[in-house]
Amino acid sequence: MSVATHISEAMIHSSWIRKMFEEGAKLKAQFGEDNVYDFSLGDPDVPQPESFYTTLKALASKPDPKAHGYMPNAGFTTTRDAIAKKVAKDHHVDIQGKHVIMTCGAAGGLNVALKTILNPGEEVIVPKPCFAEYQFYISNHNGVITLVSTNADFSLDVDAIEKSINDKTRAVLINSPNNPTGVIYSHDDITRLSSLLERYSNKYGKPIYLLSDEPYRELIYDGSTVPSILSHYNYSMVVSSFSKTMSLPGERIGYIAINPSMPDADIIMAGLILCNRILGFVNAPALMQRIVERIAFDRVDVNAYAIRRDMFCNGLKGAGYSFITPKGAFYVFCKSPIEDDVIFVKHLLNFNILAVPGVGFGGPGYFRLAFCVPEKVIEKSIPQFKKALEMLK
Repeated sequence: MSVATHISEAMIHSSWIRKMFEEGAKLKAQFGEDNVYDFSLGDPDVPQPESFYTTLKALASKPDPKAHGYMPNAGFTTTRDAIAKKVAKDHHVDIQGKHVIMTCGAAGGLNVALKTILNPGEEVIVPKPCFAEYQFYISNHNGVITLVSTNADFSLDVDAIEKSINDKTRAVLINSPNNPTGVIYSHDDITRLSSLLERYSNKYGKPIYLLSDEPYRELIYDGSTVPSILSHYNYSMVVSSFSKTMSLPGERIGYIAINPSMPDADIIMAGLILCNRILGFVNAPALMQRIVERIAFDRVDVNAYAIRRDMFCNGLKGAGYSFITPKGAFYVFCKSPIEDDVIFVKHLLNFNILAVPGVGFGGPGYFRLAFCVPEKVIEKSIPQFKKALEMLK
């Protein structure tokens, strides 16, 4: 075999998101881009804040050969300090730059965090549905993913999490606002989960970490708030990026922030910094670090996504689809009108609609639609969604 066995198996079960993205390219070539309704990829299209461009121009206008050189593996000290101020505001904790490490996006950050804490065979509990890549990130570091169900409304089922905890449990990984559901886990659920993990950490005599993947933290609607795990639980880490909040997914700029009250915080930070290096990330991109340092509190126009959410949800509901209105992120997780969501997603292709089956997120019977697309795409797609449903009757 030309590739490793586990990679060969992973290729067979690789991301449905990318598969549908590739299907979209074929349809666009055949029917024209304006006649294809691509809701497959969560690729933000709302413009970056104006401050991003002014800061980029200002930095580029002052040539400095050292500006693109080596740096501490954790990132520039001034950048870490700036991000700490943002984390302190978002999470209501007193945190300093020494508790922050700059990473190559949230994906890089999650891999760094998992490599730092996981021993071979240890388990990471993940509520489903969830981002499909989590299973690969965990297996990258010889861990085992344990998927647990959520409630009917996709809120955390803390009782189900408790039933999955054992002496091999090393972490619980949550994502709120959630991809693919758009659900925000409640303050009460985070409080219960934190108490649960503290109890079992004491029982087994070792910490069970709580990791929170938060790239959508600032894409929230209806006056919603995202609870802070750092203010709830000592053994907690936040992993985030500027991919969604500033529409910079291709720049791969993110960070990890650990709870400053964590026992052995200095040892954990040393481990994170080492893993950032030996995984090959080495450090987050220098230019992007210098930019986000200056505009850390800025973000895209979230109202643009709110308008699209309302337009899409109203149209889908009128067409006969069932779903829970998302409180955050930019996805609608619809109930499939037939049991097999893969078959239904293939059915939608006949109407030039690209969606992602829920089975790829551990949520069979549903399909995901990303509404980070122009309003005209949403508007033109609704009659096609309606036709697709009517054809099944």
